[in-house]
Amino acid sequence: MFDLGRGFLASAARDPDRIALSDGALRLTWRQWERAARELAGGLQRFGLGPGDHVVTLLTNRHEAATLHIACQLAGLVITPLNWRASAGEISHVLADAEARVLVHEPLVADRVEACPGIDAIRLVGLDGAAGTPWEDLCGAGAAAPAASPDDTSVMLYTSGTTGRGKGVPRSHRAERAAAVAHVAQNLYRPGEVLLGVMPLYHTMGVRALLASIVVSGHFVCQRRFDPAAALALIERERISALYLVPTLYHDLLEAPGFAATDISSVRKLGFAGQTMTDGLVARLDAAFRPELFVNHYGSSEIYTFTIETDAAGKPGSAGKAGINQEIRVVALDDPDPGQPVAAGVEGQIIAALDGDEAFDGYWKRPDADAGALRDGWYYTGDIGYRDRDGDLFVTGRVDDMIISGGENILPAEIESVLSLHPAVGEVAVVGMPHPRWGAQVTAFLTRTGKVEADELERWCRSSSLAGFKRPRQYVFVAAIPKSPVGKILRRLLVAGDWEPECGERR
Repeated sequence: MFDLGRGFLASAARDPDRIALSDGALRLTWRQWERAARELAGGLQRFGLGPGDHVVTLLTNRHEAATLHIACQLAGLVITPLNWRASAGEISHVLADAEARVLVHEPLVADRVEACPGIDAIRLVGLDGAAGTPWEDLCGAGAAAPAASPDDTSVMLYTSGTTGRGKGVPRSHRAERAAAVAHVAQNLYRPGEVLLGVMPLYHTMGVRALLASIVVSGHFVCQRRFDPAAALALIERERISALYLVPTLYHDLLEAPGFAATDISSVRKLGFAGQTMTDGLVARLDAAFRPELFVNHYGSSEIYTFTIETDAAGKPGSAGKAGINQEIRVVALDDPDPGQPVAAGVEGQIIAALDGDEAFDGYWKRPDADAGALRDGWYYTGDIGYRDRDGDLFVTGRVDDMIISGGENILPAEIESVLSLHPAVGEVAVVGMPHPRWGAQVTAFLTRTGKVEADELERWCRSSSLAGFKRPRQYVFVAAIPKSPVGKILRRLLVAGDWEPECGERR
């Protein structure tokens, strides 16, 4: 099996004069990108880095970040990308935890890098004048030959760490290449596919888009930071053919003032992951794009693909069936024996096989995390779901998100889906707010796209199939739903009261 460096070189050889990478005015052919990546790999080796060393990055989705990712594969280094919005404390933790040799950064993070305890022990590489060895000093070196094997570590992503410090997720070249090839197959990407490269390259979705583009000798269009108007301009100018985004970014595209006037006819494939997409947003996207393929991808950093639904509009809410490299089961919440799946229609915890081609081998230096999530050859996702009569999986929430109100177990996703179908509701997040009698009170936080009040939403829920005990007891209209940098709803902030009221509303 090829390692990722060899795979990159093979793709470059197929059509060397085709555009491979663009970032604003910069456009590189495959021949030019190969040369840049190989010379950067040589520069990293000359910098004193050897196989297995960790290179931490704090970069937006710029062309240098994409080239550095590939150069590390060629040089046998472990690229360890970190959210460029991370605090100084989070950066310091990762640098120490990953045993980093080098940190590559840009000016927008300079103040936090300087504030990191122990930063003097790390060799810095700076772009655009940021502190450290200038980026340009690593470029233009002698071209490096591939120095990795398929079983070497390719990348180490850090989980978001919502319940504590982020955990390192090391992934091999073998697992990364298998995941990229599966992504191509499951999204029906063709040679020369043009992908919008806006999902962060510190996130599994961003890495997958980059590697899938390489597999098909495609064109990866960098967008450094998401802006819906700029994304629409790129779609029209570059003739983007495939989008792979979290639901929040799709929502923002549809709400952008210039959406109706933009030529989006080149986009034939839509894919989403990262969180459940509400039925209302699925319907709006299907009507707006009329895609040939609309894929719901369900997975994680640890095991890239769990399941795939290739007809998201035809079966809203379905996460489909296991991906081509995976086996999944749904096991009881109270007795999660991997050998005893629950019956169709019964909710339980979703688990995934650890011997699939895309799976990781365990967390970085965290035997406690391994003990909690890895059991008897299975990865316990922490997600709750059920299979329908067709065998399709429906993900209904997180074990940690479950609302227990008056002794009843309530998952937010079903309520959110019902409310999202109201024409005046934009985004919605349902949480359990502390209540002296019920323990938790079902509360819906919403943004409005039209005129609607709580009493109308109550009637809307009553007219749906939603069980009475699941109906929200309170509706709160907010300026925006708080989210992580990759668009995941941060329910803990809603419960803590860390949200901005809608203009005119009172806290």
